[in-house]
Amino acid sequence: MLRRLLFRGAAAALIAACGTALAADCKPDRVDLRGSWGQAGFTVEIADDEQERARGLMFRDSMPSGAGMLFVYEHPQPAAFWMKNTLIPLDIIFVDELGQVTSVHQNAKPGDLTPIPGGDHVYAVLEINGGLAGRYGISAGSQMRHEIFSAVGAVWPC
Repeated sequence: MLRRLLFRGAAAALIAACGTALAADCKPDRVDLRGSWGQAGFTVEIADDEQERARGLMFRDSMPSGAGMLFVYEHPQPAAFWMKNTLIPLDIIFVDELGQVTSVHQNAKPGDLTPIPGGDHVYAVLEINGGLAGRYGISAGSQMRHEIFSAVGAVWPC
């Protein structure tokens, strides 16, 4: 009986430590995504004002594969992106205010001026290198973890 209690106590401590480690992994410059396909993480630059969102990833000729840009709005709203002055293909991941991926546009073409609609209730948009969403399996229904979703009952809280 004592051995079982000690084992349960050790297991509880281990679970608590893992939970703390996961919360510690939530950093302002990182997003994590998960789904039935597994999990992936990216180091991100944050574009959270009008000027930063307007410039985005324009004029860059490369981006590391584990990097991206997270566009954050003040509140959910209609959003569409285009690839004006963007030199690299991108996957564009649209997310609601709970951190749920609502749509993914894969391999947006550099320089294309065609609007890429993300929906009517977009709170954040993650741009990553073209082809990575397909490679990982990131799709509508995937979940994103970042501190910006913590105020409203995130699907995957920090």
